[in-house]
Amino acid sequence: LRFQLFEEGGDIARVGYGFNPFDPRPDPRPDVINDGIRLTRRDDGRPALDTGGSSSGPGIAVSANLAAVGVGTETSGSILSPSSANLLVGIKPTVGLVSRTGIVPITADQDTAGPIARTVTDAAKLLSVLAGYDPADPATIACLTPGNCLKDYTPFLNKHALKGGRIAVPHLRYWTNASGQIVISAEIQKVMHDAIAVLRAQGAIVDDPADIPDAQELSNVGTCVVNPPFPATCSTVLAYGFKRDLNAYLADFGPGIAADGKTVVSNLADVITFNNAFVAGGEKVGLKYGQDILLAAQALDTRAGSSDTARYQADRTRDLDLARTKGLDVMYQTYDAVLFPANRGAAIAARAGYPSIVVPGGFIANPVVPPPPLTPPTPFPAGFNAEPAPYGVTFSGPPFSESRLIGYAYAFEQATRVREPPTSAPPLPGDVVLGH
Repeated sequence: LRFQLFEEGGDIARVGYGFNPFDPRPDPRPDVINDGIRLTRRDDGRPALDTGGSSSGPGIAVSANLAAVGVGTETSGSILSPSSANLLVGIKPTVGLVSRTGIVPITADQDTAGPIARTVTDAAKLLSVLAGYDPADPATIACLTPGNCLKDYTPFLNKHALKGGRIAVPHLRYWTNASGQIVISAEIQKVMHDAIAVLRAQGAIVDDPADIPDAQELSNVGTCVVNPPFPATCSTVLAYGFKRDLNAYLADFGPGIAADGKTVVSNLADVITFNNAFVAGGEKVGLKYGQDILLAAQALDTRAGSSDTARYQADRTRDLDLARTKGLDVMYQTYDAVLFPANRGAAIAARAGYPSIVVPGGFIANPVVPPPPLTPPTPFPAGFNAEPAPYGVTFSGPPFSESRLIGYAYAFEQATRVREPPTSAPPLPGDVVLGH
């Protein structure tokens, strides 16, 4: 990130990508092209080491020591992913713990803000500031129930918190595919097995494997990202919510004039028009990667009584039934938390609206090499010497269990001490470096 900012005209929105501080270099590999069709693009300066997303900005900045803490926003994985990729701690709170007022929405059904930090202690301190009731966000009404939203999460930073904790490790669809074939690399498996060993050494009761009852059914329901008509096997919740909630968000500001000085931006349709105008004017930034998701959302009729509204309501009911009622709620009748590799379990917790916390777990090869017979990735050219990729482990729990999850993450962090600063971002002259 900082390398691009220091370049002439270093506007990240125009230059392109931020870099992961653990290997801040562009990907040297060529595009993957088959029969004239570009399957994988790499010629646009994207990083050799994944930064995670979509909250990659605060993830990179905190990891590179440009900020002590950051605030990410997550609809499904956008706090957990960059935190794992940048060797950080990320807390995706229960929906309703932290206000979304002022945050650009995807869908109020799943959106939340949360801390990204270098340590569990810093993340807990930031969550203490963020959590609480906001009359402008109806979801935070849950904070008026005693015990749901706390003013201080630091008392739960207990290095013995794992003792007696009951933790499940689901494999089906998180370590394996529908056929039971392992799909995560040997190195990721080692990170997870090492983490499980630490949990047990700290006194936790770990069931490995312990599968989520409807994992197979839930994994068959993806997110609708193509233009309507949508197949029955995907959920319209994100697309529908994006149009509904972005229109409401923009309406709150009143009519606004875009950067071109001409386009009035008051709803999603105006955003699409603005992007098209940039292309028409010879500027490629607005549509560098297209706007298929925007077009798919705009095609939906979000008025009451429409068939699209009925489909959304049915999809939302199905999401909650699979993620909560038949899924995580069943697990939490027996277990205090569920352990996932990095952000591989982000979707189920996101659809349920339940909390997760990711903490550094170790390092793996870049690029990740999956087990056979899965197709291996394109290797880096000889002499590139890619640095290892950070990898996190994630604790997920029932609603408003952030205090317990923080305790588990802190105990794990103190027992492992995986976190280390990236060599690309050493202390600057005059910095005071405190003890680890």
